[in-house]
Amino acid sequence: MGTTHEHERRFRQLFEAEARSVLGYALRRTEAREDAADVVAETFAVAWRRIADVPPGAQARPWLYGVARRVLANQRRGELRRRRLADRLRERLAAVDLAPLPAEDVGDRVRDALAQLPAHEREVLLLTSWEELLPAEIAVVLEVPAATVRTRLHRARARLRTLLVDDGVLTGAREDGR
Repeated sequence: MGTTHEHERRFRQLFEAEARSVLGYALRRTEAREDAADVVAETFAVAWRRIADVPPGAQARPWLYGVARRVLANQRRGELRRRRLADRLRERLAAVDLAPLPAEDVGDRVRDALAQLPAHEREVLLLTSWEELLPAEIAVVLEVPAATVRTRLHRARARLRTLLVDDGVLTGAREDGR
């Protein structure tokens, strides 16, 4: 493929010809329409980035299905990670004295505390907790040295713990945050 204009034209044609098929593929493999829409969006984002690799004609659809299959697998792995994280968080929270707050209030207050953190500290916490990445992996994502990640992570945990103690969500939290 040559020019950007040619890439755009090819992508538009591909999208117009195959989006409905990819959506059907995704709908048959997901429980929620929103998840299927995410699969389609990510599949075509990959197609946009790799438009030169998309085979011509009738071979484009199987190629897109292959991409969608990998997107679905990533989506399922992400959901499994989120479930495992939720289980771990429930275990940890059971070990920490919580002030007598309804569960929804605790969640809202934790989200509020996270929102008070600087963006770069919040991001390392989320990458560690939600994505289960190690500091070296986070360093690649953020394009910073691993030592910087470890420092941000240490500070973010300490600030979040302080915010949660000050807000009365946590009581009796140990120094090491466990």
